[in-house]
Parts: sequence; C-alpha cells; structure tokens
Amino acid sequence: MANCEIRSYQDLQVWQEGMNLAEACYQLTRTFPKDELYGMTSQIRRASASIPANVAEGYGREYRAEYIRHLRIAQGSLKELETHLLLSARAGVGLTTTQAVNPILNKSESVGKLLRALIRSLEKKGVGSGE
Repeated sequence: MANCEIRSYQDLQVWQEGMNLAEACYQLTRTFPKDELYGMTSQIRRASASIPANVAEGYGREYRAEYIRHLRIAQGSLKELETHLLLSARAGVGLTTTQAVNPILNKSESVGKLLRALIRSLEKKGVGSGE
C-alpha cells in the first residue's frame, strides 16, 4: 500500500488492520456464552467496530484537526477493547483464554502503532489546515 495513492479511507492500512481486528473480535465473541450477548460480547464488538469507524469518519471530515480528533477517539476505543479482552480472559471471569486473546492483543498493538504514526504524520502537516 505504501506506493499506492490514497483515494479513500479504505486504502488506509490503519483502516484495513482495524477491520481485521474487529473481525477477529467478532469471531472470538462467538465462543462466549449467550448470556454475555448484552454484556462483554456487545462491549468487545462495539469497541472493536468503533476503531475503523472512527478512522473512516475522521477521514471524511473537512479539517485535519477533526481527523486527528477521530483518530484519538479510535485510540481510546482500542484501549477500551484491550481492557475488555484482558478482563474476559481473567480466571475469575473465564469467558476465554489468554491463548485466544493474545493474537488479538498483538493485532491491537499493531493498530495502535499505525494510529500513532498517522496522527504524527498529520500533526507534522499542520493542525487546522484543510485537506
């Protein structure tokens, strides 16, 4: 993707990896008990879907500062997701295992690095100026 022109938020590696992360979270939560559907399952799914959604929404905003704000919201959702995943794997909660959660946490770390890099890049271009 590095040599490709960015024509849409869908061309952004951070959006693509965010989508992969959300998909992995949906797959994981399918194994959760049905009585968690409105609890941890919903929390994990909402937080994971929020990450690429905020990347896309920010990309569509008129001003760079708004874009950066949405990327920071995505970072917050990422940390929320990590917390829910860690909690769901705790022995006292027992919804999943650390072995099931660790690959998703690794994806999460990768998405976090991409978000930070994009934010830094946009900040260097000058906050507040248009696209």
